[in-house]
Amino acid sequence: MIYIKTPKEIEIMKESGRLLADILYQVSAYTKAGMATIELNDKAEELVKKSGCNPSFKNYKGPDGKRPFPAVLCVSINDEVVHGIPSKERILKSGDVVSIDLGIRYKNLHTDMAITFAVDAIERLNKKTVDMIEITQRALMAGIKTIKDGSFLGDIGFAIQSYVEARGFNVVKKLVGHGIGYSVHEEPDIPNFGKKGKGIQLKNGMTLAIEPMVTEENADVFLDKDGWTWKTKDGFLAAHFEHTVVVTKFGAEILTCLTQTKFGSII
Repeated sequence: MIYIKTPKEIEIMKESGRLLADILYQVSAYTKAGMATIELNDKAEELVKKSGCNPSFKNYKGPDGKRPFPAVLCVSINDEVVHGIPSKERILKSGDVVSIDLGIRYKNLHTDMAITFAVDAIERLNKKTVDMIEITQRALMAGIKTIKDGSFLGDIGFAIQSYVEARGFNVVKKLVGHGIGYSVHEEPDIPNFGKKGKGIQLKNGMTLAIEPMVTEENADVFLDKDGWTWKTKDGFLAAHFEHTVVVTKFGAEILTCLTQTKFGSII
Protein backbone atom coordinates (compact mmCIF):
# COMPACT_ATOMS: atom_id res chain seq x y z
CA MET A 1 0.00 0.00 0.00
CA ILE A 2 1.24 3.48 -0.86
CA TYR A 3 0.49 6.06 1.81
CA ILE A 4 -0.40 9.70 1.21
CA LYS A 5 0.84 11.93 4.02
CA THR A 6 -1.26 14.72 5.50
CA PRO A 7 -0.04 18.35 5.48
CA LYS A 8 0.69 18.04 9.21
CA GLU A 9 2.74 14.87 8.67
CA ILE A 10 4.68 16.51 5.85
CA GLU A 11 5.55 19.43 8.14
CA ILE A 12 6.90 16.94 10.69
CA MET A 13 8.97 15.26 7.97
CA LYS A 14 10.33 18.66 6.90
CA GLU A 15 11.50 19.29 10.44
CA SER A 16 12.96 15.78 10.61
CA GLY A 17 14.71 16.29 7.27
CA ARG A 18 16.43 19.46 8.46
CA LEU A 19 17.64 17.66 11.58
CA LEU A 20 18.85 14.71 9.53
CA ALA A 21 20.76 16.85 7.03
CA ASP A 22 22.46 18.72 9.86
CA ILE A 23 23.50 15.47 11.56
CA LEU A 24 24.82 13.91 8.37
CA TYR A 25 26.87 16.96 7.40
CA GLN A 26 28.30 17.14 10.93
CA VAL A 27 29.39 13.50 10.68
CA SER A 28 31.00 14.09 7.28
CA ALA A 29 32.91 17.12 8.65
CA TYR A 30 34.02 15.05 11.65
CA THR A 31 35.43 12.28 9.44
CA LYS A 32 39.21 12.05 8.96
CA ALA A 33 41.87 9.51 8.12
CA GLY A 34 42.85 7.20 10.97
CA MET A 35 39.34 6.97 12.39
CA ALA A 36 37.58 3.67 12.79
CA THR A 37 34.17 3.62 11.15
CA ILE A 38 32.57 2.87 14.53
CA GLU A 39 33.63 6.38 15.57
CA LEU A 40 31.44 7.84 12.83
CA ASN A 41 28.58 5.67 14.04
CA ASP A 42 29.07 6.81 17.64
CA LYS A 43 29.13 10.46 16.55
CA ALA A 44 25.93 9.98 14.57
CA GLU A 45 24.24 8.25 17.50
CA GLU A 46 25.24 11.07 19.84
CA LEU A 47 23.83 13.70 17.47
CA VAL A 48 20.61 11.76 16.86
CA LYS A 49 19.98 11.56 20.61
CA LYS A 50 20.74 15.28 21.08
CA SER A 51 18.24 16.14 18.35
CA GLY A 52 15.44 14.32 20.16
CA CYS A 53 15.10 11.70 17.43
CA ASN A 54 15.55 7.96 17.24
CA PRO A 55 17.70 6.04 14.74
CA SER A 56 15.75 4.24 12.03
CA PHE A 57 18.35 1.64 11.11
CA LYS A 58 19.53 0.25 14.44
CA ASN A 59 18.01 -3.21 14.95
CA TYR A 60 16.15 -2.91 11.64
CA LYS A 61 15.66 -6.39 10.23
CA GLY A 62 16.60 -7.15 6.65
CA PRO A 63 14.73 -9.20 4.07
CA ASP A 64 15.50 -12.48 5.82
CA GLY A 65 14.18 -11.08 9.10
CA LYS A 66 17.05 -12.71 10.98
CA ARG A 67 19.89 -10.20 11.08
CA PRO A 68 19.03 -6.87 12.70
CA PHE A 69 21.30 -4.07 11.54
CA PRO A 70 23.68 -3.51 14.48
CA ALA A 71 24.40 0.20 14.06
CA VAL A 72 22.86 3.66 13.69
CA LEU A 73 24.83 4.67 10.60
CA CYS A 74 25.70 2.82 7.39
CA VAL A 75 29.34 3.48 6.45
CA SER A 76 30.32 2.06 3.05
CA ILE A 77 33.91 2.37 1.81
CA ASN A 78 35.26 2.25 -1.76
CA ASP A 79 33.77 -0.89 -3.40
CA GLU A 80 31.01 -1.12 -0.78
CA VAL A 81 27.86 0.27 -2.37
CA VAL A 82 25.49 0.49 0.62
CA HIS A 83 24.79 -0.81 4.14
CA GLY A 84 28.38 -1.10 5.35
CA ILE A 85 28.46 -2.03 9.04
CA PRO A 86 30.68 0.24 11.19
CA SER A 87 33.39 -1.49 13.20
CA LYS A 88 36.52 -0.90 15.24
CA GLU A 89 38.56 -2.76 12.63
CA ARG A 90 37.65 -0.62 9.61
CA ILE A 91 40.15 2.26 9.66
CA LEU A 92 39.67 5.09 7.18
CA LYS A 93 42.56 6.11 4.94
CA SER A 94 43.17 9.38 3.16
CA GLY A 95 41.54 9.19 -0.26
CA ASP A 96 38.95 6.57 0.68
CA VAL A 97 35.55 7.07 -0.93
CA VAL A 98 32.97 6.91 1.85
CA SER A 99 29.18 6.82 1.73
CA ILE A 100 27.30 7.56 4.94
CA ASP A 101 23.60 6.74 5.09
CA LEU A 102 21.35 7.66 8.01
CA GLY A 103 17.66 7.40 8.80
CA ILE A 104 15.89 8.97 11.76
CA ARG A 105 12.44 8.70 13.31
CA TYR A 106 10.98 11.96 14.58
CA LYS A 107 7.44 12.14 15.98
CA ASN A 108 6.88 8.65 14.57
CA LEU A 109 7.81 9.56 10.99
CA HIS A 110 11.01 8.55 9.20
CA THR A 111 13.36 10.39 6.84
CA ASP A 112 16.43 8.98 5.08
CA MET A 113 19.51 10.56 3.48
CA ALA A 114 22.95 9.55 2.15
CA ILE A 115 26.02 11.37 0.86
CA THR A 116 29.37 10.25 -0.59
CA PHE A 117 32.66 12.06 -0.08
CA ALA A 118 36.43 11.54 -0.05
CA VAL A 119 38.29 11.25 3.25
CA ASP A 120 40.50 14.32 3.86
CA ALA A 121 40.64 15.74 0.33
CA ILE A 122 38.90 14.99 -2.93
CA GLU A 123 42.08 16.16 -4.68
CA ARG A 124 43.61 12.80 -3.76
CA LEU A 125 41.19 11.01 -6.06
CA ASN A 126 41.69 10.44 -9.76
CA LYS A 127 39.45 12.32 -12.19
CA LYS A 128 37.25 9.31 -12.94
CA THR A 129 36.38 8.83 -9.29
CA VAL A 130 35.70 12.53 -8.77
CA ASP A 131 33.45 12.47 -11.83
CA MET A 132 31.59 9.41 -10.53
CA ILE A 133 30.80 11.09 -7.21
CA GLU A 134 29.65 14.31 -8.86
CA ILE A 135 27.59 12.50 -11.50
CA THR A 136 25.85 10.39 -8.85
CA GLN A 137 24.79 13.53 -7.00
CA ARG A 138 23.64 15.19 -10.22
CA ALA A 139 21.76 12.03 -11.22
CA LEU A 140 19.87 12.26 -7.93
CA MET A 141 18.78 15.77 -8.88
CA ALA A 142 17.91 14.66 -12.42
CA GLY A 143 15.57 12.04 -10.97
CA ILE A 144 14.04 14.45 -8.45
CA LYS A 145 13.32 17.02 -11.16
CA THR A 146 10.97 14.59 -12.93
CA ILE A 147 8.74 14.22 -9.86
CA LYS A 148 5.36 15.93 -9.63
CA ASP A 149 1.73 15.05 -9.14
CA GLY A 150 0.73 13.00 -12.20
CA SER A 151 4.22 11.96 -13.33
CA PHE A 152 5.25 8.31 -13.40
CA LEU A 153 7.61 6.19 -11.36
CA GLY A 154 9.46 5.14 -14.51
CA ASP A 155 10.28 8.80 -15.24
CA ILE A 156 12.57 8.89 -12.20
CA GLY A 157 14.56 5.80 -13.13
CA PHE A 158 14.77 6.83 -16.78
CA ALA A 159 16.23 10.21 -15.87
CA ILE A 160 18.79 8.74 -13.46
CA GLN A 161 19.88 5.93 -15.76
CA SER A 162 20.11 8.18 -18.82
CA TYR A 163 22.18 10.77 -16.99
CA VAL A 164 24.61 8.22 -15.54
CA GLU A 165 25.08 6.01 -18.60
CA ALA A 166 25.57 8.96 -20.97
CA ARG A 167 28.62 9.85 -18.87
CA GLY A 168 30.21 6.41 -18.91
CA PHE A 169 29.09 5.02 -15.56
CA ASN A 170 26.47 2.46 -14.51
CA VAL A 171 23.52 2.29 -12.14
CA VAL A 172 23.07 -0.61 -9.75
CA LYS A 173 19.89 -2.49 -10.66
CA LYS A 174 19.69 -4.95 -7.77
CA LEU A 175 19.04 -2.18 -5.23
CA VAL A 176 16.31 0.49 -5.25
CA GLY A 177 14.93 3.56 -3.55
CA HIS A 178 11.63 3.37 -1.69
CA GLY A 179 8.66 5.04 -0.15
CA ILE A 180 9.18 6.35 3.38
CA GLY A 181 7.28 7.87 6.29
CA TYR A 182 5.38 5.64 8.69
CA SER A 183 8.11 3.03 8.14
CA VAL A 184 11.69 3.48 6.97
CA HIS A 185 10.84 1.35 3.92
CA GLU A 186 7.39 1.66 2.38
CA GLU A 187 5.96 0.99 -1.06
CA PRO A 188 6.76 1.70 -3.83
CA ASP A 189 10.19 0.40 -4.78
CA ILE A 190 11.95 3.06 -6.88
CA PRO A 191 14.49 1.62 -9.35
CA ASN A 192 17.29 3.79 -10.73
CA PHE A 193 16.38 2.66 -14.25
CA GLY A 194 13.14 2.59 -16.18
CA LYS A 195 11.02 3.92 -19.01
CA LYS A 196 9.18 7.22 -19.28
CA GLY A 197 5.47 7.00 -18.64
CA LYS A 198 5.67 3.54 -17.06
CA GLY A 199 4.93 2.38 -13.54
CA ILE A 200 2.57 3.88 -10.99
CA GLN A 201 1.43 7.47 -11.26
CA LEU A 202 2.75 9.72 -8.51
CA LYS A 203 0.30 11.65 -6.35
CA ASN A 204 0.45 14.77 -4.24
CA GLY A 205 1.52 13.87 -0.68
CA MET A 206 3.60 10.79 -1.47
CA THR A 207 6.95 10.78 0.32
CA LEU A 208 9.83 9.02 -1.42
CA ALA A 209 13.49 8.22 -0.80
CA ILE A 210 15.34 8.64 -4.10
CA GLU A 211 18.81 7.08 -4.03
CA PRO A 212 20.97 6.47 -7.10
CA MET A 213 23.80 3.98 -6.59
CA VAL A 214 26.47 4.26 -9.27
CA THR A 215 29.56 2.20 -10.10
CA GLU A 216 32.78 3.07 -11.90
CA GLU A 217 32.63 -0.08 -14.01
CA ASN A 218 30.35 -3.14 -13.96
CA ALA A 219 27.03 -2.55 -12.19
CA ASP A 220 26.77 -6.07 -10.78
CA VAL A 221 26.87 -6.31 -6.99
CA PHE A 222 26.82 -9.04 -4.35
CA LEU A 223 25.81 -9.32 -0.72
CA ASP A 224 28.70 -9.80 1.68
CA LYS A 225 28.72 -12.63 4.21
CA ASP A 226 27.77 -10.16 6.97
CA GLY A 227 24.26 -10.22 5.46
CA TRP A 228 24.09 -6.44 4.95
CA THR A 229 26.95 -4.94 2.96
CA TRP A 230 26.52 -4.79 -0.82
CA LYS A 231 29.75 -4.65 -2.82
CA THR A 232 30.70 -4.32 -6.47
CA LYS A 233 31.58 -7.70 -7.97
CA ASP A 234 34.58 -6.34 -9.87
CA GLY A 235 36.02 -4.45 -6.87
CA PHE A 236 35.73 -1.03 -8.50
CA LEU A 237 34.42 2.00 -6.61
CA ALA A 238 30.81 3.06 -6.06
CA ALA A 239 28.94 6.19 -4.93
CA HIS A 240 25.53 6.72 -3.32
CA PHE A 241 23.40 9.81 -2.69
CA GLU A 242 19.88 9.97 -1.28
CA HIS A 243 17.18 12.51 -0.45
CA THR A 244 13.73 12.20 1.04
CA VAL A 245 11.22 14.20 -1.03
CA VAL A 246 7.50 14.90 -1.08
CA VAL A 247 5.45 14.95 -4.28
CA THR A 248 3.54 18.20 -4.90
CA LYS A 249 1.48 19.61 -7.76
CA PHE A 250 4.44 21.78 -8.77
CA GLY A 251 7.32 19.34 -8.39
CA ALA A 252 9.29 17.53 -5.70
CA GLU A 253 10.15 19.30 -2.49
CA ILE A 254 13.39 18.06 -0.93
CA LEU A 255 12.90 17.46 2.79
CA THR A 256 16.43 16.39 3.78
CA CYS A 257 18.24 19.72 3.46
CA LEU A 258 19.36 22.45 5.85
CA THR A 259 17.29 25.17 4.18
CA GLN A 260 13.98 23.91 2.86
CA THR A 261 13.96 24.10 -0.92
CA LYS A 262 11.40 23.31 -3.56
CA PHE A 263 11.12 21.75 -6.96
CA GLY A 264 14.52 20.34 -7.71
CA SER A 265 16.85 22.82 -6.03
CA ILE A 266 19.28 21.73 -3.34
CA ILE A 267 21.30 23.20 -0.48
